[in-house]
Formats: sequence, C-alpha cells, structure tokens
Amino acid sequence: MTKIEVPAKLIANHDEIGEGEEGGPTWIAGLPALAARYLDEWDLRLDGSSMHGYVSLVLPVLRADGTPAALKLQPVNDENATEAMGLRSWDGDAIVRLLQEDPSTGTLLLERLDGGRSLADVPDDTKALTILTELLARLVEHQAPPGMRRLADIAHDMLAEIPAAVAKLEKDSDRTWLTTMGAVVAELADEPGDRLLHWDLHFENVLAAGREPWLAIDPKPLAGDPGFDLWPALGNRWDDLVATGDVHRAVRKRFDLMVDRLALDPRRAAGWTYGRLLQNALWDVQDGETELDEDQLAIGEALRPRL
Repeated sequence: MTKIEVPAKLIANHDEIGEGEEGGPTWIAGLPALAARYLDEWDLRLDGSSMHGYVSLVLPVLRADGTPAALKLQPVNDENATEAMGLRSWDGDAIVRLLQEDPSTGTLLLERLDGGRSLADVPDDTKALTILTELLARLVEHQAPPGMRRLADIAHDMLAEIPAAVAKLEKDSDRTWLTTMGAVVAELADEPGDRLLHWDLHFENVLAAGREPWLAIDPKPLAGDPGFDLWPALGNRWDDLVATGDVHRAVRKRFDLMVDRLALDPRRAAGWTYGRLLQNALWDVQDGETELDEDQLAIGEALRPRL
C-alpha cells in the first residue's frame, strides 16, 4: 500500500478544530486510509508532494492514462457540500475542472493546476485584482442549478441571529455597527439573486493553469447576488492597503474596479458586501469574540459612501 504522508500543519489544524463537522483528529486518523482507497478505486498513482488547505489534503496524482490530476480529500460540511455541484455547472469555465467525485465523502478528483503559483505572487495589485475580477465575471454569468444552497436562506438566518449577537458585544459602537449591517441586509434579503457564486474568491484561490493563464479553485458555491462575492478580494493584502496611508480610499478603489468590470449597481454591491461583513461578525461572536474586527469595520466604513 502506498504510504500517505499527512502534513504536520494539517494535523495541527484539525487538532485545533476538535471533533465536529469540520473534521478533527478522528478524521485525520482515517485520512491515510481514505486516500489509499481512492488511489486504488480511481486507478491513481502519486506524482509529487502533498499540499493542503486549512482542512483539506490535496495529492498530485496521475490517472491511468498518464493525465496529471489532483485528489482533494476533505471532511464534508455545509460550505463544501455544494462544491462538486458548482464545479459541474461551471464545467471548467474560469475554474478548475471536476473529473470525478464521491459525494459520500466529499472526495474530488480535479484538473491539476500549478499549486505553487497564485495571484498572490503577482506584485501589481491592480493587475491581480483585474484578473480575479474577470474570472469572477465569467463565474457569475452562470445561473445557479436547482438544489444549490441559497443566499436568501443565509441572509434570513443571519438576520435572526443579530439580537443575540448584539447582546454579547461589549462596545456601544460595535452594537450599532452590527445593527446597521443588519438593516442594510434586511433591505436586500428578499432580492437575493440567482447567479452561481464562488463565495471565497481571493488571490490565493486563483492558480496558474495550463489551458488558461489563471483559474479559480476551492469554491463554496451558492445561489445569489454577485455583490456577495466581492468581499474576499477587498481584504486581500491588507498590509498593502494600510501602507497607502488611506485605507478607506484604497478599499473604495478596489471596490469601484470590481463593480465597474462586473457591471454591478454600486449601492446593491455595497449592501451585499455589508452582508459578508455581517456574516463574519456573527461568526466571530459565535467563536466567543466580544468586539468586532477593526479591519472588517474599516471596510464597512470605506463603503458607507457607496450605500
């Protein structure tokens, strides 16, 4: 049997997670056997060193015909449960192509990209953001397929969580911010959109490829408004934004570039970006935080003039 090496950092991540839907030590303990199973069942052989995300293991492999591919193993959770469905719908348009899947374990066989080179390696921020935005424009041209999780449900769930979250915040200003974000989302919640969203498109999730210069990876697909997909790129290279001396202006510059190239309504896009900020804030409170993240609030303040 081929020996599968699980990276120490991935083990540490799952130790930190603990047992649950995101994985944990038990999932990690079974990972070598899980990988060996698919190497055998899908007639694959290892072709290089393993890579990993926060929870997933990615193995470079060769298929029986010698085609390079990547075997992605991950615990099934709410976010990635629709990954294969989204990848099938996109069918390689601006994104990595799905070759094979097993929904029961969340295991995917993907087109091999260059895991060592992402948009984060492109020094020109405007160039990198333009490439990302052009990929996003192609992704959201696709209508979400039936059965895809919906931004409408996510938005209404967030609105229901706000009162309890507000009560856990220590600062009046943070309570006001959370309430404000909720009010903005409430105005949009009944018009959530039907495009196929990536949900996590930042520079590190765009890799160099062979059939195109760059392709997106690692989507967490849902059906919704493209404005909900802007936030990850707005916060990329945060230190670079700070270094400009005017974070608010730098954020607006990124936002305006994306809105212009995606042909979005600025007010609506800013509103759904507040939806992402609300989502992040609620997650932080669930994790025990009693104050909102200052960088997130800086993005919110930067976009206030666009609302």
